[in-house]
Amino acid sequence: MRKVAVVAAGGTGGHLFPAQALAEALIARGWTIVLASDERVAGFATDFPAERKIALSSSTYKPGDPIGMLRAGFAVLRGAAQARAVYREIGPRVVVGFGGYPSAPALVGALWDRRPTVIHEQNAVMGRANRKLAARVTTVACAFPTLLKAPPSVQARAVVVGNPVRPAIRALADLPYSPPEPGGPVRLLVTGGSQGARLLSELVPEAVAALPEDLRRRLVVQQQTRQESMETARRTYRNALIDAEIAPFFRDMASRLAAAHLVIGRAGAGTVCEFAVAGKPAILVPLAIAIDDDQGQNARLLAEAGGAEIAREHQLTVDSLAGALTKLLNNPARLARMAAAARSVAIPDAAERLADVVEATASGKVLRRA
Repeated sequence: MRKVAVVAAGGTGGHLFPAQALAEALIARGWTIVLASDERVAGFATDFPAERKIALSSSTYKPGDPIGMLRAGFAVLRGAAQARAVYREIGPRVVVGFGGYPSAPALVGALWDRRPTVIHEQNAVMGRANRKLAARVTTVACAFPTLLKAPPSVQARAVVVGNPVRPAIRALADLPYSPPEPGGPVRLLVTGGSQGARLLSELVPEAVAALPEDLRRRLVVQQQTRQESMETARRTYRNALIDAEIAPFFRDMASRLAAAHLVIGRAGAGTVCEFAVAGKPAILVPLAIAIDDDQGQNARLLAEAGGAEIAREHQLTVDSLAGALTKLLNNPARLARMAAAARSVAIPDAAERLADVVEATASGKVLRRA
């Protein structure tokens, strides 16, 4: 009989990227993958390596909105019924959820059918959807050693596997960090983010333009920037005579990350773990409006190890960022130490570790926190 695994994910790349990394690892082990998500994601996830994609009814709600909560509950129940109908056809051995409301119907349907289930929490703070289901699923896996907001019983049994990253990023774990050479180019990479990208799009160019002239002449900047901020950013860099490439999205992120001497970005789980795997010193700017400060807690992993500096939004100004950049970029030895510290907390083989957990759960093994 075929080994079929349902992978439930959607909402953002933060859920889809690790789900795809797991899917690729399982396929290499002979599994057949079915992607379950909401109607929107199931339609555009064209690169996801699934033999089949199923669109399930789902919805979310705002805290404190009882009517929205009721509607979302009915939507999830409809989606769970849809999932069960598909399960009777394909007979999955395990259902794996990656959080976010699109994953809920697939997991609820699996729980009704008493099928083996796994959830993977990417953040240091457990998300709402995972939080509601964690006590009922077979196995809980997590990316970070801390799992805030999870019930104590869930924290006690959660298995730390790391956050699966794309194969191209995984390959960077084997590359040594080379700090900038005296008088040579200094490569700064600024990543975007699906939320709160405007701050970095507009503030970083101004801060870089405020750097000392001798440092500006050496800079090579690559920055992901919101479409509406691109022309302003280009003009700011051009006026400061800085070599800069601006784009809304970089498809070849792995090669750019490999070449960077310092990175600036938000502190989503995927971003933090990719910076750690690549062994790159970082300035992390957690999203201030993130629920439960999950990005701030993610950033702590690198900061406490010595691999990153955290710049909180309410403290971040052009002058403060320019000062931090000047100190770091003029200190190659410190950058090298930060790179080593970042890599010390990385889990490059997270996809394989999670695949081990999924296979063990499918076979009926009880896993304990490690």
